[in-house]
Amino acid sequence: MFEQLIWYLKGYVRIRITGYSPERFLNACRYKNIYIWDLKRVCGSYEMNLTIDGFRRLKEIVRKTGTKVCIIRRSGLPFLLHRYRKRHILLSGFLICASLILFMTRFIWGIDISGNLSYTDDTLKRFLSSENVKDGMKKSDVNCRKIVQDLRKKYDRIIWVSASVDGCRLVIRIKENEDDFTDSSKISLDNNEEGKDIIADTDCTIVDIITRTGTPMVQRGTKVKKGAILVSGQIPICNDEKEITGYRLKNADADITGEKAITYQKELTRQYIQKKYYRSRFYFLQKRNYGIRLGRHYFTTESKNNQYPVFEKHVVQKKYQIANVIPVTLEKSTITPYRQMYKKYTKADARMILSADFQDYCKELEKKGVEIIQNDVKIYTGSETYYAEGTLKIRCSVGRKMPSVPIPIENSSEEETKNGD
Repeated sequence: MFEQLIWYLKGYVRIRITGYSPERFLNACRYKNIYIWDLKRVCGSYEMNLTIDGFRRLKEIVRKTGTKVCIIRRSGLPFLLHRYRKRHILLSGFLICASLILFMTRFIWGIDISGNLSYTDDTLKRFLSSENVKDGMKKSDVNCRKIVQDLRKKYDRIIWVSASVDGCRLVIRIKENEDDFTDSSKISLDNNEEGKDIIADTDCTIVDIITRTGTPMVQRGTKVKKGAILVSGQIPICNDEKEITGYRLKNADADITGEKAITYQKELTRQYIQKKYYRSRFYFLQKRNYGIRLGRHYFTTESKNNQYPVFEKHVVQKKYQIANVIPVTLEKSTITPYRQMYKKYTKADARMILSADFQDYCKELEKKGVEIIQNDVKIYTGSETYYAEGTLKIRCSVGRKMPSVPIPIENSSEEETKNGD
């Protein structure tokens, strides 16, 4: 691979040797130290590659051996430059592109943060932006020591920070205090050991309850209000006389199903706006614009003064990275103008639209595991609107967990002793 690159930079030719004794030609090249490669025999002749300097030294060898040399192909950078020597625009574009890349590599185009657990990347980047550390800044303005000091001073959980510039990216590595996370995990474990109750999250009627852990507080057919305890996480502990001496705290676990009625209402105005697109004989009138975004800078061919009062704009973006460090976004926008025409829905159209919306609403409920038992939704006609209104009787899972409130224990033996005294 390296040799091929050297040959391409220096330039080489592929020639064909014909004549009475091509073997003498090859021996003479070996004697003159002319380097040849990729030698092949084709139809009684030989084809080979050799450098430009070696080709210029073949004149005497060809005369002595009586062979003929024919150039098949010229390859390499010198021939490429000679071919496009009169295309000044191409050369200027190449120089401008190379200069632009060299200029853009003087800036920071990305900030990589790793090791953060309790602080998000957006939070840290917003703080760095307030300290004038952001995308598009010059590499010479980056003070890694100040960045490290500012982050450790601002956030207490961060115990170690390193900042470095890698190419066109600012790399920040963070290590947080793991003791804080250990303590919080212990607190959550202790909270779990305190026990949790299952309470009703809505007004409903209990139709089914299966308790795995905890003490059920309701039965089938019970009407409950929002916030009522359905399953208690406190399991009573009784003595031989069946007196409650304490409570064992557990996390209540149960499958509870309830029935309730919900209201549905959807409104549709009679008048609506229809888009009438401008068009010529065969196609719609459209205007395409192109833009490029380099960091915080944006260049576009779109005019600021748009002559159309109302229009649709569709934008397609493609993101690239030059040398994997400089972000470039290419945009193509299509503007389609139209006129607004006011029309009114017919009863059939309104009924079809409202029915489709209601069917979509029912499908969303079914995806959430809700069963519709009874449907009492109807479509009505108003003075300026059509609307669907009614109630739905549904069956769904109810209950959410809340920390259990300790129940005070009455010490009956001490009260009897005091009364006896």
